[in-house]
Amino acid sequence: MENEYPVRVKDLLPEEKPREKLIKNGASALSDDELLAVIIGKGNRKEGVLEISKRLTKEIEYSFEKTEMKVQDVKKLFGISTVPACQLVALLELGRRFFGDEQDYVFRSPEDVFEYARNMGRLKKEMMKGLYLNNRNKLIKDEVIAVGGLNIDYASPRDIFSPALECRASAFILIHNHPSGNPEPSDDDIKFTKKVKEGSEILGIPFLDHIIIGRDRYRSLKDIIEE
Repeated sequence: MENEYPVRVKDLLPEEKPREKLIKNGASALSDDELLAVIIGKGNRKEGVLEISKRLTKEIEYSFEKTEMKVQDVKKLFGISTVPACQLVALLELGRRFFGDEQDYVFRSPEDVFEYARNMGRLKKEMMKGLYLNNRNKLIKDEVIAVGGLNIDYASPRDIFSPALECRASAFILIHNHPSGNPEPSDDDIKFTKKVKEGSEILGIPFLDHIIIGRDRYRSLKDIIEE
């Protein structure tokens, strides 16, 4: 086109590797994918390091700095090996420590919960999280309870209630995504919710809601909990 700047062949350079680009031009010259590639260091038999990094930055579409991720959860969620999973978890923890979000999250309604975690609806694998609250419904702990499977029965009562006891939560909310994008509860979702309600009554920790997140939609099971 007439308005485009001319390109001179001698100015075009071969694509540089992320680490070389970092040394030569500084961190600001690297994309998010390239920065993550520098941290991970190398790929595997199936994917090169840049391919892995591009996939991870695309799949990590919601704010992990608020969530405590375990290495085994990262491995399951993103399909990566132990070493890059450890590196990613360490990176996220450093980010939390150095640049932690000081914002207070208070959940007054299902809509508040959905706005906080709506990007879970873009994940390709099912994840369940617990939001543990103080007596004013302020978030004190956000923890991944389980990752994987199409049936949330894999989340045991111990996985759910141990964090609540550890942080002395006054109440909790469960959230999980449906990778299909449809947030309507299955029979298993309803049975599971009732089972958790029974456990919460025994321990005396109020179970406020179970939110199922789909693609830009959600469903609250609060009515089932309050039956």
